[in-house]
Amino acid sequence: MLLGWLNLQRAIVHRKCEGLDDAAAHRPLVPTSPLMTVAGVVSHLRWVEHCWFQVLFLDREQELNPQFGEAEDADFRVDGVPLAQLLEEYARECARSESVVAAASLEDRGCNREHRADTLTLRWILGHMVEEVARHVGHLDLLRELADGDKGYY
Repeated sequence: MLLGWLNLQRAIVHRKCEGLDDAAAHRPLVPTSPLMTVAGVVSHLRWVEHCWFQVLFLDREQELNPQFGEAEDADFRVDGVPLAQLLEEYARECARSESVVAAASLEDRGCNREHRADTLTLRWILGHMVEEVARHVGHLDLLRELADGDKGYY
């Protein structure tokens, strides 16, 4: 059930981006948050998947994830990267996450001790990911409506 809800939210991310051109996807629409763009949110979601499943649960590849670097909000900085590429990278990362989930038990704990993921079960991580992706789907909902007027639940 957790994976079903998470996959629904992941699919809505792609739906919210359908037909949006690169200029609109990269356009800052919130004056106080210039990195909060459709493209920035998709990139962020890709790195959130990587963070929770690869870094925190499996304790690997931390050096690849810009969320663990020194530049603030580096995972939102995607100038010049086409939206189609960002969506493909997000889909690939989600598939990697699905493989991690398929190979583990919901009661398995994260392996990363540096960030205390060893106190969290995969069940908790999946529940958190449903919340995280759904929250950003809400952002995409508003950003898409501001960008070109497209709105709707899906």
